[in-house]
Amino acid sequence: MKKILLIIVVGMMLISACKSSKGTSGGSSKKSSAVTIVSTDNTYGYTEGNPIKVGGTESGPANERKYLNTLAGPNGEEISYVRVGSCCPFNTPNGLMGGGLLDRYEIKWSGQTAPVYLYLNMYDKDELKAPVGFTIKK
Repeated sequence: MKKILLIIVVGMMLISACKSSKGTSGGSSKKSSAVTIVSTDNTYGYTEGNPIKVGGTESGPANERKYLNTLAGPNGEEISYVRVGSCCPFNTPNGLMGGGLLDRYEIKWSGQTAPVYLYLNMYDKDELKAPVGFTIKK
């Protein structure tokens, strides 16, 4: 029962805090200096077991968008992204009552044959990298 309550409370917080970025373009001219390399790990960001940790619960949704705005397609294409929802409950000392949910984003760019999905963790911090298959905006 306690776990269900935690999921409901965290879900409600995320719904109210994470305004969907539907139709949002990564067109920001500001680039975070925090993303300087591309990961060599094929699972980085692509699986719930290895999410991109953008950190900062108070500014978590903004950190997610700031991070996504640093990415470009494999040949430098402009990307667009949509937050498709939250999933995947996990334990973290940085979340509400010791838990959190990942945010899942759909990423698209011109010439792409199928969208890509990335998992972001807004609670915990780690070195930020671009996932395999992406480049960093210049």
